[in-house]
Amino acid sequence: MSHAMRRAGEPALDETTATALRAALKTTADEVVQAIIDEVPPYAGALSGHMGATIRRAVRTALGHYLDLASGNATGGDAGDAAYELGRGEVRDGRSMDALLSAYRVGARVAWRCLAAGAVPAGLPAAQVAKFAELTFAYIDELSAASAAGHADELAARGRAHERHLEHLARDLLAGASPDVLLASAQQAGWQPPASLTAVLLPAAQTRPAYRTLDPNTLVLDDLPDATGVLLVPDADRTHLLRQLTDRTAVVGPPRPWTRASASYARAVRARSLSTDIRDVENHLPELVLSADMDAFTDLRARALAPLRALPAATARKLEETLRAWLLHQGRRDEVAASLFVHPQTVRYRMQQLRELFPDLTSPHRVLELTMAVGFRTS
Repeated sequence: MSHAMRRAGEPALDETTATALRAALKTTADEVVQAIIDEVPPYAGALSGHMGATIRRAVRTALGHYLDLASGNATGGDAGDAAYELGRGEVRDGRSMDALLSAYRVGARVAWRCLAAGAVPAGLPAAQVAKFAELTFAYIDELSAASAAGHADELAARGRAHERHLEHLARDLLAGASPDVLLASAQQAGWQPPASLTAVLLPAAQTRPAYRTLDPNTLVLDDLPDATGVLLVPDADRTHLLRQLTDRTAVVGPPRPWTRASASYARAVRARSLSTDIRDVENHLPELVLSADMDAFTDLRARALAPLRALPAATARKLEETLRAWLLHQGRRDEVAASLFVHPQTVRYRMQQLRELFPDLTSPHRVLELTMAVGFRTS
């Protein structure tokens, strides 16, 4: 602080003038504070009572420090530290830097008017008055710069803390933490819980760009294993969300109550493990159901399709495709033939083979097992 003072060489004030100005410090400080209250709306109710008294003392201290510097009698201390803390405090009180800079401008004008009114009658030469004016405004500029730095640092620190809290909340959600833990994390993050959350899996590099197009209340993590990121989108309009992600390599899970976001995430992860072509898990529910327990599904296929194992692989494959189409089209031969791109007589022949292999082909239990067995193509 006081770089301008150090550059000035000779003091701007003689001791007689400095003494006269110090005597008027209280009055000057009061006028500065009153002008700020009158002219800067965000401070209209902020500088009264105990707070007003504290600010008046701070203004008096800053002006006193300035007079010490201007008269060459500074003994240490730096008003810049207080100005820096003032900038940080303005963030805590919810005021912008614009408000504080306005206060500095008003304060500088009133302080100079009061100081000049005392310096001129005290006999300060005209040349020194000009120098005094220059140093006064340089000092105010330095104070305002220190406050701006404090304000910016506090905003940055709060932003980083807020991001950490949001990240912690997102991890708790994906881990399936208890509702009590999730509520505490949400409160700490200052995050308003929605009715539902929809998990979206993306490559890590696409996560932040996609996030910028979504609801600002969306939670984001971009450092999951396998270079994967996840977005937890609140109360999503699914059609609109899918349209927003058209150009992204995304897997969109189902909407779930926000405390059960882990279920949406788990389904999206499982869908991605089945195929890289899946975007909307809601369009692949049969595959997801059939793959829920792959060991059980493998055992079911082995038992249900055992009669095909004795056949040549190519024949078994054709008969399985025909069986799948027959079950899907409920035995309507022409529709089965059209789906397989074969003649209806070919379907008739293959179905004769299948009825020989599966004598109970029309029993409800056998139909259920076979439908499940052939309903999901495994690689």
